[in-house]
Amino acid sequence: MNRHGPALLFPFFLALLGVAVALPILGVVFSISPPEVAAAFSSAPIRSAVRVSLAASFIAAAVATVLGVPAGYAIARAAPRLRTAAIFVLALPLAFPPIASGVMLLSLLRFTAIPDSLVGVACAEFFVSGSFVAIASAAAFAVLDPVYADAARTLGASEWRIFFRIALPAAAGNVAAGVAFTWLRAIGEYGATSIVAYHPSSLPVALYVTLSASGVRQALALCYGFIVLAGIVLGLQWILRRRVA
Repeated sequence: MNRHGPALLFPFFLALLGVAVALPILGVVFSISPPEVAAAFSSAPIRSAVRVSLAASFIAAAVATVLGVPAGYAIARAAPRLRTAAIFVLALPLAFPPIASGVMLLSLLRFTAIPDSLVGVACAEFFVSGSFVAIASAAAFAVLDPVYADAARTLGASEWRIFFRIALPAAAGNVAAGVAFTWLRAIGEYGATSIVAYHPSSLPVALYVTLSASGVRQALALCYGFIVLAGIVLGLQWILRRRVA
């Protein structure tokens, strides 16, 4: 009996998945030239959308990091039932359709000055992506060996000191990965952002407008920019994880 046959199925499934993911990306990379990409990003509306997206996504990711990393530490140390309940609540925005998230946010913020503002873009991006930092951080802190933290407690160290001096450095690589994915999710958010703050236009909104007004070719040039951006961020995140590890 050939035992290697079934084992080869696993790489085969991996190859199929890789091809399914890579083909659309490679199709964009090889169908659009760098000069076309540069021309698309040189227009004033797209430059403005890039500035809005960068500012709003950095705000959203920064707030998510400040809140989510300590929250993830608390979740990792909580009782199992409380941990499950906390992750369930935090995962809800990740499961909602983006348009539904936008409608919910708009119903809450419609009587304020937040809709159709940079803060509105950041709020929408934070709502749909911010909790991922806490979930990723909780997973990172949960796998740490507790012996070092327990030893620090016996020496009188406070929980904040244990968090900053022991837990966070040990989990930094995986926490950084969560922050990176949160930022990428935020800067690429369209659905909720288009409901809460269609103006000022973020880059995903500008991509939709370009597709509607100028067709697929111009929109693909902007997609090329997203591919390059994602590649840079994921590459930096991989390097950081290797250095931290």
